[in-house]
Amino acid sequence: MTDKPNFLPERLALLADLNAAQYLTEGLLSGKEDAPAIALNKTTEPLPHDGESRAELAPVRDLIDDAMYKFRDDRPTSADAWLAPRLHATLRLTRREAADRRIWNHLALGVAPDYVVWRHLVAKSEGDPPKVAAARFRGPAYTQVFSRLWWAAELYRDGPDYGPVVIACSNQEMLNTALRLDAIEHRPTAQAMVRLIKRGTVTNTREVNAMAAAINASAATLMYDVVAPDAERDGRPLREWIEAAESAPAVPRRELPVGPYEEKSPQRSVDVLVDHFAELFAGAPVRGRRDAGEETGSEV
Repeated sequence: MTDKPNFLPERLALLADLNAAQYLTEGLLSGKEDAPAIALNKTTEPLPHDGESRAELAPVRDLIDDAMYKFRDDRPTSADAWLAPRLHATLRLTRREAADRRIWNHLALGVAPDYVVWRHLVAKSEGDPPKVAAARFRGPAYTQVFSRLWWAAELYRDGPDYGPVVIACSNQEMLNTALRLDAIEHRPTAQAMVRLIKRGTVTNTREVNAMAAAINASAATLMYDVVAPDAERDGRPLREWIEAAESAPAVPRRELPVGPYEEKSPQRSVDVLVDHFAELFAGAPVRGRRDAGEETGSEV
């Protein structure tokens, strides 16, 4: 199985897509080889904020080690809900910084390729050898192993509260499907979806997938930001939170960390969308759900 890199620099870095591609060998994707750490790190570039403490590599690697240890006897998917808020609070990136794929390429290949293999090594079908999809190392934000966790934490958190992130990331379709929707960038929409899961209206992955499809279709005719306006975003709390990284301790492992002290989503807006989405979901086709008037079937 792919092992932890035998060489780790002191700082996180940027690894261009073209450079990352040359290390995505069949041996690595099948978990039979290690990433060539020294050669790989010679092709990286420093982060724009390289001189800041949030660019230190050790806190991120320690966090990943703890995730693999904590969930060593569970399904690897269980680690998502625990790691997402803590990764977000450790890196303390702006959205502009997080949109740079190069930081995620380096994190996956130069810092924690063993985690990528541990988390995503699967067989496509019975009889096929297990393999990691290349996009888990180098791919779009909603697929790449660490990028999708960071963006899930960013889009599902409610101001400083990471509680909704844990709920969202406990259902894989909130990562695989809902995270791809443009509507999810509207904070009351994200919080309304999480609330429907929390109260049990939407339960399994099939139902989340159906809810996401219905919400996305409805967004073509109903502007959610008009019927459910969000609070105006103030950039100061995020800047202060990022600056505080210079003196912040390691993120807590047992309780949730605290995010930037931004204003939460307006509850009235969330309430409006919860009611609307519940109606959409009631009429949405769900594979395995019985006809109207009967009880909803459980997922096998």
